[in-house]
Amino acid sequence: MPANMDAILKLEVPVIVCLGERQLTLREVLALVPGSIIEIPKPADDELDLMINDRRIGVGIAVKVGENFGLRITAVGPAEKIAEAIARRLEAKLANAA
Repeated sequence: MPANMDAILKLEVPVIVCLGERQLTLREVLALVPGSIIEIPKPADDELDLMINDRRIGVGIAVKVGENFGLRITAVGPAEKIAEAIARRLEAKLANAA
């Protein structure tokens, strides 16, 4: 492996797990206080987005790891591949429910 590739592979990048998004008015933001709840329009059992540099690179499900949260990755790759993987899982889930 070239030396410059080794240096690139050692770079640290921010990894973000996105629960969901919601738009609020500035008035709503200014009214936030400790204890406020922001409802996210996403089912609680939906997969979460794994993001790097504001780009979705995968999806997964939330898991508990000791006293922390973690992400069990269920699909990684381009959006089309992720959508196909999610569709297959949904079809299997529906088939099992029937």
